[in-house]
Amino acid sequence: MRLTEQTLAQAKAVGATAEEIPEMKLAEDKFARAQRNMQEQSFKHARMRAEQAELDARLAEARVLTQKSQEQLNQLQTRITRLRKQLGDAQ
Repeated sequence: MRLTEQTLAQAKAVGATAEEIPEMKLAEDKFARAQRNMQEQSFKHARMRAEQAELDARLAEARVLTQKSQEQLNQLQTRITRLRKQLGDAQ
């Protein structure tokens, strides 16, 4: 359960929110179910839900990082295009 909590925190730290990333919402919901399962002493279900929540949180984190990388790539491509145009105009 601690690893799942850490994974959720890490995903949130990079900007994954339940409102924007559906996998983060799934991760939070599954983790909440895992906690309920622990209270009910249904340890097998708790472990399964916690593992699912961890994987969903990792996917949410990956989606955010991919999105940020894509934005950076787009910015760089815009700069390159602008520089090429400036070089073309200068010749």
